[in-house]
Amino acid sequence: MLKNGKMTAGEIADRFDVTMASVSRHLSVLKDADLIRDTRNGKYIIYEINTSVLEDVMLWITELKGEKEDD
Repeated sequence: MLKNGKMTAGEIADRFDVTMASVSRHLSVLKDADLIRDTRNGKYIIYEINTSVLEDVMLWITELKGEKEDD
């Protein structure tokens, strides 16, 4: 969902049949893994994908692919 833009925890929770506490826990795990970022906007916390991590992973995969081609 976050690939389409920033969302609040409430907006994310509205799309699932789970408690807000469960969504918050999952968001915390994703944040600890540095896969998402959050910023405070008044009383809301806005979540977004951390694209730098995804870019690092893509670069790593590209490098692995290049190493295999050289072998």
